[in-house]
Amino acid sequence: MEIWFHPAKEIDSAVRRVAAKNGFDESFDPQIRPADPRFGDFQANGVLPLAKAAKTNPRALAQKLADAITSSGEFDTKLVEISVAGAGFINFKLTRHFLTLWLEKFSGENELKKASSRFYNGKRVVIDYPSPNTAKQMHVGHLRPMVIGEAIKRLLKFCGADIICDNHIGDWGTNFGTLIHAIKIEGYVLDPKNENALEELEQLYKKGSALAKEDVKHADAAREELVKLQNGDPENVGLWNKINAVSSDAFNKMYKRMGLSIDITLGESFYRDKVERIYKELTETGIAEESLGALVVFLREHERFKKQPFIIRKSDGASNYASTDLATLIYRVEQLGAQEIVYVTDGRQQDHFQQLFMTAKKWFDAKGYKLPELRHVWFGTILGEDGKAIKTKSGEPVRLRALLDEACARARAVVKEKNPDIPDAEADKIAETVGTASLRYADLAQNRTSDYTFSWDKLLAFDGNTAPYLLYAAARIHSIFRKAGVDPNSDFSSQASPLETDAEISLARKLVALPSVFENTLNELRPHFLCAYLYELSGAFSSFYNADKVLVEDAAARARRFMLCSRTMSVLEVGLRLLGINPLEKM
Repeated sequence: MEIWFHPAKEIDSAVRRVAAKNGFDESFDPQIRPADPRFGDFQANGVLPLAKAAKTNPRALAQKLADAITSSGEFDTKLVEISVAGAGFINFKLTRHFLTLWLEKFSGENELKKASSRFYNGKRVVIDYPSPNTAKQMHVGHLRPMVIGEAIKRLLKFCGADIICDNHIGDWGTNFGTLIHAIKIEGYVLDPKNENALEELEQLYKKGSALAKEDVKHADAAREELVKLQNGDPENVGLWNKINAVSSDAFNKMYKRMGLSIDITLGESFYRDKVERIYKELTETGIAEESLGALVVFLREHERFKKQPFIIRKSDGASNYASTDLATLIYRVEQLGAQEIVYVTDGRQQDHFQQLFMTAKKWFDAKGYKLPELRHVWFGTILGEDGKAIKTKSGEPVRLRALLDEACARARAVVKEKNPDIPDAEADKIAETVGTASLRYADLAQNRTSDYTFSWDKLLAFDGNTAPYLLYAAARIHSIFRKAGVDPNSDFSSQASPLETDAEISLARKLVALPSVFENTLNELRPHFLCAYLYELSGAFSSFYNADKVLVEDAAARARRFMLCSRTMSVLEVGLRLLGINPLEKM
């Protein structure tokens, strides 16, 4: 029997094959779940509902299936033990021999990545993030799409996806008319070399917006500037290009600091000449219709959207998010080869994406196009201790750069407190890693669809489910090898004896659970599943390390404990990197 990378999945497949050969209904689902550790690693619960429907004894039916599995040769009894318990549960226990062989086979990052690549197997996935709006500074609200999107992208890539990150920036729309009008009336000279240019542009926009609300003349003037931009006026196009260049430079600095890698940046402006196809094809197929001068799609089959049309073209003939998003979707399919598209945005856009996906399905079905899998990864809000969206004392959103600077400053204070003799340069390097990691992990450890309360004390704590705790856990394992004078990448398996103690076996079982964690995280694109696992793995390692001395005299026992240390370090560091966190060898 092959040593499976993903035991739960392989057990599920094997049980289905045996069930099919022994007269079970084709729709039979074994319902493989984690088992009570006292009885096994996995449990098949599917016999109970089947027996209930057939009005037969569930335990007898479970025993029949268990006997068939045992005699089928699907399982090597030296590797997997099968038993029936309770009302009709089938338990599968991975033996110590299996656990030992698994640790030997999946020995490091390369082996884990190769095995994990089967999840996506080269499927082309386009992920849409972080997609900020130009002419605006990045603030605390941009933290979540950046860290969630990056973690999902890294996990998808590690698990075999052919990833393209498309940064769909907001670089077109009515706000540019307002901003250009404000630039002109203030006589502002936009200098791309000015480090404060983006902040000054943001203040100009606020002033222009206030003027437009106060005086219709300014509102009309702003609209005129927008029309001139849309018609290709050289002066306005020149200003627009400078605005986007300043924005792009500021964004790229933040992306670099946060460890983001962007493949392409195609903003809304890229699609402004591609929306006519959307109007034409949606009208031809009868999906879109005129209503009060606008072109809309009525999704009458959906209760909430019966009276909430999806506006494709506004009554003044202008395009909008709906039209450019549909143009973006077809471009990603036809030009980028997308088989799956992941959109990372805040939860306020749920209705938009539901309507977008429903409209796209109607359109693609009508035209015979192949629709990729569409997934909206939405997230909640970061709250202050007052339970409201986090802001500065003046009521402004907290700037992301200021938040990162403060996190690193606080982390440096903690590092110097714990190690006063550390050189300043090393303290700075560790502080930058720990500070950004703490902000990132505090966000990722939350269920992304929930709001969460921001707390400096919690995110920088060295105990609990935090980045400092996990970074320290990985660094501590490095220190074990340093003190022993042993290379953590050595081939310990050739000298190691089989797992023996309860603490060793418990840690090995937690390591073998990694593929199931990957699968669950991929299924829902919720990074907090991976965070919880890494925290639990760190706890399992602490229990093992406290119970079993590593540097024992017996060479075989020492080798297997070194192997457990090495495998735990590899999985922790792989997991941290997938979350966008750089592990440290010393803290």
